[in-house]
Amino acid sequence: MSNAVTGLPVGRGLLYLIVAGVAWGTAGAAASLVYRASDMGPVALSFWRCAIGLVLLLAVRLPSARRARTAVREPFARKGLRALVTGLGLAVFQTAYFAAVQSTGLAVATVVTLGAGPVLIALGARLALGERLGRGGAAAVAGALAGLTVLVLGGGSTTVRLSGVLLALLSAAGYSVMTLLTRWWGRDGGADAASTSVGAFAVTSLCLLPLALAEGLVPHTADPVRLLWLLAYVAAVPTALAYGLYFAGAAVVRSATVSVIMLLEPVSAAVLAVLLLGEHLTAATLAGTLLMLGSVAGLAVGETREARARPAAA
Repeated sequence: MSNAVTGLPVGRGLLYLIVAGVAWGTAGAAASLVYRASDMGPVALSFWRCAIGLVLLLAVRLPSARRARTAVREPFARKGLRALVTGLGLAVFQTAYFAAVQSTGLAVATVVTLGAGPVLIALGARLALGERLGRGGAAAVAGALAGLTVLVLGGGSTTVRLSGVLLALLSAAGYSVMTLLTRWWGRDGGADAASTSVGAFAVTSLCLLPLALAEGLVPHTADPVRLLWLLAYVAAVPTALAYGLYFAGAAVVRSATVSVIMLLEPVSAAVLAVLLLGEHLTAATLAGTLLMLGSVAGLAVGETREARARPAAA
């Protein structure tokens, strides 16, 4: 089940994406604790998340620098272009999503952003990469989107504002570009997941710095130690670890499958809300979670079967 270009098995790539999706889901709970412990704003949090994550990734890469010198080097121009485009996509994805939440609320922003993502990615993958979903894949995507809608909107009333919806669509477009290009460069060869993460975080941090300065870069808090621990967690687990795994898995797994697996983020967030934040387990939460988990499982099984069939066909 190995990808011929990167050498990463497809099965392991699926596991990486599952872990990344679950880790992403913990970011919301950690962010809510950050907001309770300080007056830090969402853009400043996003900046510190990427900046500290960049430092952690660089620290991890230093011990392997000697081994990297002996490996086949990617052309500098291509590496720079990949870092720039991926970083811009990540910056648009995060910033537009935060703005959509502020404009139209968390529920609508989440449904539009994460719901539009798989649709845009499936269309882009078909047109640009020649990847076909098939009937089973299309049914799995539809089931995942239905589960997302039930999970997020099934618990209560919402307010829909056009400006917020447009911002959420912009966020979905940034996420889609990032995912499709990661898959494209992974198929064509030579894309290093760690290098992609470092470059993307560097560009995103630079893009977010002026916005974070305008919002307030240094927060006020009565418990600085707790705040530092929370920022360290947000930067380490749902950022440095999760995005490193995401870029590695997205390079070897079909783009539409990637987009659906990453819908594990709201599932993880919902489970944490019930277990740690005292929220009640509603019928909508349970039904949406089961629909999305079923869709993710179906696409994962289909992806591994197709990967096994490729060597036999060859």
